[in-house]
Amino acid sequence: MEKFIHQFLGQRWVLQSLFWINFFGTLYGYYWYRYQLAATPPPFLPFVPDSPTASLFFTIFLLLLLMGKKSSFIAAFALITQIKYGIWAVVAILWGGALGSPLIPEQYMLIISHSGMALEAILYYSFYRIKWVHLAVVSLWTLLNDWVDYTQEMHPWVTMELEVHHVELGWFTFSLSLFSIAVAAFLVRRQRKFSR
Repeated sequence: MEKFIHQFLGQRWVLQSLFWINFFGTLYGYYWYRYQLAATPPPFLPFVPDSPTASLFFTIFLLLLLMGKKSSFIAAFALITQIKYGIWAVVAILWGGALGSPLIPEQYMLIISHSGMALEAILYYSFYRIKWVHLAVVSLWTLLNDWVDYTQEMHPWVTMELEVHHVELGWFTFSLSLFSIAVAAFLVRRQRKFSR
């Protein structure tokens, strides 16, 4: 079954389709962050657009696959951050909704698209050739991003209802980083067995 999934996901038309979906999704993501980016001090700019940066790296990963190339660092960054921010956005939207924030059509679209981010990162695990050193570097970056987001108030803007729970959101995000790193490490080990 895994071999079949690997062969299907490796077909050129599948890679091209996902590339364009992720490409335009990434552009929309940076557009969605436009107001927060405009209000962000320059030193913190790399830490703010979490989801579009994650999808940008996965888009580059797909482009490299189409070109017959691979990058351990690009794959590691895409894997950890796509899982993390894919899940984070879904939970943050539903959490805000549970606290009384009205859910609008755009948020349902974001739930679907971010669920896809996490899913595609996991489905493509058999294509990764990730070195442990790059997984460690991206893990440190991910945890640094959490520190910046929740000690320097740079986290993605959320609804007023959810912002009240800023501390809980920070701990959830940190826990989700550890979870995503653990899943990534598990998939890297599994990929190495798969490729033997």
